[in-house]
This record gives sequence, structure tokens and C-alpha cells, in this order.
Amino acid sequence: MRLLLVEDEPDLGAAVQKALMQANYIVDWVQDGNQAWDYLENHWTHYTLGIFDWLLPGLTGIELCQRLRAKQNPLPILILTAKDKIGDRVAGLDAGADDYLVKPFGMEELLARLRALHRRSPQLQANTLTVGGLTLDYGTANLMINNAEILKVTIALTAKEFQLMEYFMKHPQQILSSEQIKNQLWAIASESTSNVVAAQVRILRRKLADHGLTNLIETVYGLGYRFHATYVQ
Repeated sequence: MRLLLVEDEPDLGAAVQKALMQANYIVDWVQDGNQAWDYLENHWTHYTLGIFDWLLPGLTGIELCQRLRAKQNPLPILILTAKDKIGDRVAGLDAGADDYLVKPFGMEELLARLRALHRRSPQLQANTLTVGGLTLDYGTANLMINNAEILKVTIALTAKEFQLMEYFMKHPQQILSSEQIKNQLWAIASESTSNVVAAQVRILRRKLADHGLTNLIETVYGLGYRFHATYVQ
């Protein structure tokens, strides 16, 4: 899942980003509310969760919430703040936040609250993603195969393999450019190389082929890649 972290305290932001990445989130971290809005408006990236500090340079976390809700954007949002009075919490929730975490906090509590947001949000509730004879399990990060020729095989995926497989399975038969894949699966500020997508696709193909799945990911020369879900039925 891709997450937007908006936190202007460098030490706290770095610590939260590290904890989130260790929990297999793709994280874009910005320290300014205006930059956060630019990221949210970027049609290349789609976020599944947002963590916004209340007080920020430029737009505040509350103003970001209000803008998103005014556009009918249902992005689940967790507000971080030192404000701990009931009135402040009510103001944050009324602005459109889904949850509220008072500083200082422990990383385990932060991760638990994100899991709770995941369970409560209708667009995030599914525990699995099934396309054809393939099922991704979000709880175990496994890919399961169950078709007429390959019965009930389970493949353990790394975090990046899982993210890439999920992206392909959510866009079956579509041509996805390397730039699209890179923009969605790698943080905007990451130092990924120009061939990172091709390298990751090769790794995933090799793992799939080891379990009898070949030709699932087609290279469309000059355009990108296409996932053929119909090959597994």
C-alpha cells in the first residue's frame, strides 16, 4: 500500500517513515502542506492511507482533510498532533479525519491504528485479491495458485514482488508503462535507478516460472508490460 506522510519535524518524520517502510508500506514523506497537496493531486500516484500532522508550513493537516473531503475523496486519514483536548479532537474529526493520534506516541500504536483504519475503510477491507486462478493474500503476502493444472500452490513473495503483482492484478490486460509502475510502486523521493522496473519484473517472472507460471507478464516493446490473467483459470 502507498501512504502519504506529511510531517515537518525531521526526526519524527524520519522515524515514522522508517517504521512504515519496515511494515512494507510504500511511503512518500513531505514536510509542507502545499507540497502534500501537489502529491495528492498528482494523477500518477494513488494513495491508500494518509498521515497528516496538524500544524504544517503552508496548508495545515486539517486544511488538507477539508480539501480532500470537499472533493469527495475518501482517503483514510490519521491526524498527528500535540493537541490533546477534546475540542481539538472533535475539530479534527469534523474536518474529515478518520482517526487522531496524540504526540508523543509509540510506533506500535501508530501501526495498530493504521491496521484499524484498513479494517474500517470500505475500499480497503478485502483481505485477498483474486484474478482468474490467482489469489493474493494481504495478511501473509503470499500468492496462491488454484487452477485445473496447478492446484493449491502457495508462493511467498517479498514486499516489492507483492506490490508489483498486486498492481498487475488490479490492471489485467492493460499496458502499463515502466514510468507508471515506477511512479506507483517506488516513493517519489527514492533513488531508484532507471532500470529498476525491468529488474523487478525479471525477478517476479523467474519466481512465477519456478512454480509453473509462464507468459503471465508480457513485454510490449516500446510501451511497457501487460498482465494476462486469462492464462490462469
